[in-house]
Amino acid sequence: MKSHSLASPASLSVFSDAQLQLPSTLELKRKLPITDTLSHQVQDNRNTIRAILSGQDERLLVIVGPCSLHHPDSALEYAEKLIALAQSLNDEIYLVMRAYVEKPRTTVGWKGLAYDPWLNGSNDVHAGLEVARMLLRDIAAKGLPIANEILHPIAAGYFDDLMSWAAVGARTTESQVHRELVSGLDIPVGFKNGTDGGVAIACDAMRAAAHPHTHFGVSSQGFAAVLKTNGNPDTHLVLRGGIAGPNYDRFSVAAAKTAMDKAALPSRILVDCSHSNSGKTHTRQPGVFANVLEQRLDGEHSLKGMMLESHLYDGCQVLGNSMRYGVSVTDACLGWDATEATLTNAALMLAKAKPRMRGIAV
Repeated sequence: MKSHSLASPASLSVFSDAQLQLPSTLELKRKLPITDTLSHQVQDNRNTIRAILSGQDERLLVIVGPCSLHHPDSALEYAEKLIALAQSLNDEIYLVMRAYVEKPRTTVGWKGLAYDPWLNGSNDVHAGLEVARMLLRDIAAKGLPIANEILHPIAAGYFDDLMSWAAVGARTTESQVHRELVSGLDIPVGFKNGTDGGVAIACDAMRAAAHPHTHFGVSSQGFAAVLKTNGNPDTHLVLRGGIAGPNYDRFSVAAAKTAMDKAALPSRILVDCSHSNSGKTHTRQPGVFANVLEQRLDGEHSLKGMMLESHLYDGCQVLGNSMRYGVSVTDACLGWDATEATLTNAALMLAKAKPRMRGIAV
């Protein structure tokens, strides 16, 4: 396995205290635009995900990729592998690449490519926004739908035109600001259950985001503004476990459905196979995935898909002067070989089960 390190190119100067003002989202999008073809592709991707969530498309939705993107070369290599796999599994599984450029921190730590693209604590946010947008654009241009986490509300506008799916994390699901933001996005968004493992907060978030709002925000020109939203009908629940342990088992899924029914929400659930559902042990993710797949094959139609944290190679590493190529710098990830095997086996099982699930004699 080769090593790598990053250095700031001359064309992207390191952050200067004299340059505190960021470009507006409109300015960055004009500097790094997307083509009409790519814009239509992203919209088609979103519509496909909506169809899966509604049950019109019977495929399994899988959000898979690195815990966070930290090195463009390894991210693009992963994307190349994933697009080839997506094409071979497309009849049964719809793959979306996890392409997170912001990372929530419980205390301190590396906040993601958009904040510190050179991985050295320089916090060159100006360059980070450009590096992150260019990388997301390059991945999407390969034909892959991409997923991102909506972490800082101001940052979302720099990347929203490239996202086919988005998540609101366990720490921010309770945030009114994030609920208002999601209500104005034309993107399917999954709200994760709270860090305690309960789903009530996420149900409240989905109900709030489904309604129109008038709220404080920042316009695309970079000015403080009053924003009016129409409401987002494409939100859903993501089970990621909590302090008490995993919540992907049949009992937990049934309890989540009951809570969603009481809140008059459609039963649309994804399971995050990492985080507390795997006990933060990356090698347990395939077992969680297999359990959820079995529930779906047994007729649990509320389970629309899963999430996997995966990179080129297993594990994780700390930031340093020389790092291993294709290894996560945040949460430990499943390596590519195990990822490919997990998804390929799932597609085979889904294909085999199709006649039985449709009531056709075999």
